[in-house]
Amino acid sequence: MIRISFPDNSSTEITPETTGREVALSISKGLERKAVAFSLDGQVFDMSAPVPKEGSFRIITVSDPEAREILRHSAAHLMAAAVLELYPGTMFGVGPAIEDGFYYDMLIPNFGGEKDLDKIRNRMKRMVRQNIPFKRIEVTVRQALELFASKGDKFKEELIKDIDERGEKLSLYSLGDFTDLCRGPHVPSTKFLAAFDLLSVAGAYWRGSEENQMLTRIYGTAFAERAELDEHIKLLEEAKKRDHRKLGRELGLFSSSAMGGPGFIYWLPDGTIVKENLEGLWKDAHRAAGYQLVSTPHIAPVELWKTSGHYDYYKENMYFTEVENGEYALKPMNCPGHIIVYKSAKRSYRELPLRLAELGTVYRYERSGALHGLMRVRGFTVDDGHIFCTPDQIVSEIQDVVRFALYFLRIFGFGYKIELSLMDPANPEKYAGDPKAWAEVEPALAKALDEMGEEYTSVTGEAAFYGPKVDIKLRDALGRYWQGPTVQFDFNIPNRFDLNYTGHDGQEHRVYMVHRALFGSVERFIGNLIEHFAGSFPCWLSPAQLVILPITSAQTDFAEEVYAKAVSAGIRCRLDDRSETIGYRIRDAETGKVPFMFVIGQRETESGSVAVRRHGEGDLGIFSVESALAEVVQSCERPELPKRR
Repeated sequence: MIRISFPDNSSTEITPETTGREVALSISKGLERKAVAFSLDGQVFDMSAPVPKEGSFRIITVSDPEAREILRHSAAHLMAAAVLELYPGTMFGVGPAIEDGFYYDMLIPNFGGEKDLDKIRNRMKRMVRQNIPFKRIEVTVRQALELFASKGDKFKEELIKDIDERGEKLSLYSLGDFTDLCRGPHVPSTKFLAAFDLLSVAGAYWRGSEENQMLTRIYGTAFAERAELDEHIKLLEEAKKRDHRKLGRELGLFSSSAMGGPGFIYWLPDGTIVKENLEGLWKDAHRAAGYQLVSTPHIAPVELWKTSGHYDYYKENMYFTEVENGEYALKPMNCPGHIIVYKSAKRSYRELPLRLAELGTVYRYERSGALHGLMRVRGFTVDDGHIFCTPDQIVSEIQDVVRFALYFLRIFGFGYKIELSLMDPANPEKYAGDPKAWAEVEPALAKALDEMGEEYTSVTGEAAFYGPKVDIKLRDALGRYWQGPTVQFDFNIPNRFDLNYTGHDGQEHRVYMVHRALFGSVERFIGNLIEHFAGSFPCWLSPAQLVILPITSAQTDFAEEVYAKAVSAGIRCRLDDRSETIGYRIRDAETGKVPFMFVIGQRETESGSVAVRRHGEGDLGIFSVESALAEVVQSCERPELPKRR
């Protein structure tokens, strides 16, 4: 007999052949109807699988958070099964669950693209109604190869050979006539997959390599309940409206083109205003926080990147050139430049902590298929900072950096979550630096967050090879999480470059180094801002803060006087005296997302006043020119700088 314990601390004995489904039935039929999988000591199994050993047992129901990945992985198989029925001869690549849904990469004969999605969707719905079971079997490598060779599926054959090299066991899942190579687990049957939808079609190179065949990737999503799916679809529709590529084009913020090189951003005048104001706040805030700003070259000898270790990790993504019989590279990151600044003088403990920061443009080759507006580019600005400090300064410096990062996120109304990434203690050989130093720094990072009262999740095994890190994910207005600020401790660089300082004792000591980026990529952060605000930037960041609209040419002289006063007050102002109707020009300013409008007619001209409109709010009333300008100035004040601790 096997004894299993339940979440309520009760336990029971079962026979070794007892399946998860049978355990659920023994508790209640209602639980069995909702069960999609079971967990034993944290490992997840199909409901049809026998409980393998004693341990902590839990049923995963369709509404549990862990069920979402299982549902979506199963929905990917459902979609593949429908495609196989509709397009015999389809070859299948991979079909994983992803954060917001699933996809499957397939070579589909005679596929019609987006217009064929309805056909696939309807076939999937029919299969849901048929309540087809998922069936799992374990096979040998030879059996699996014979099966997929008989189907002519070269992609699965390639995957099986890779698995054979790793010595892993093979399992197959069947759904109707579709059989896939898969670890599982899956839902018991298709009845659990009613709340799904297919979203889009894209191209994807097999195994992500442009040297391989292009496959069709179909994206979809699935939820436990239809209401959740409907809410998600609404969110996707809103995300389309907020797409920074669409708004960037409509608002005249930035451009990219094949002529200018894919993945390189050309900032237009209005976009440059946004970027310069954001970077201006960044610079002033860093000076206020005790940083010294530096500037380093865009290109350096390859030997610098070999010394830093970046060459080994980035050489496939670096741009190289020959200069005076030597090989140089455009910088993929700013770190080595800051090291040269640090080494430009002999350092004493009296100078520490030394905080250096730079808005430095870096260059990394990305596959053309991976490029995405401002979010994934080949040339971008990174707000890198490096803090050189002593061991006893680590906790306070980490706290200051985290506070600084949250200062920027709160300015823009972003939510956030914090992850503390730690080393994998089972594989210490993967990491650079002295294990004793790791043992000191990891608790120091946790202590820093604990003392701040910030909630965080510790993630074992996610540390970078060169040190533990704090990752802050930002959450936008649609509830989506994006890569945000990162604070990384680096054991690697100080050792590679022999970075030291003279201590109290007059001896040389290895300096501790913290690498941090608060925006990460400035381009990506602006993309986040565009989507977060749906293009309606805070007034201080808006390219135009005010547009003045004379109703007819008779009011132009007075409008020009108001315009001159606005410019003198430091307001970014535009005068729109075109011959179009006032309604047309108001709509134009609204779609251009200008925060304020002053409408001037005959009455306003005679009384020396303006009719004020606010973007998204409409008419605010008639005010004197002075009070209206004062309101704009106050509304457009830049955020207060952080106070130096």
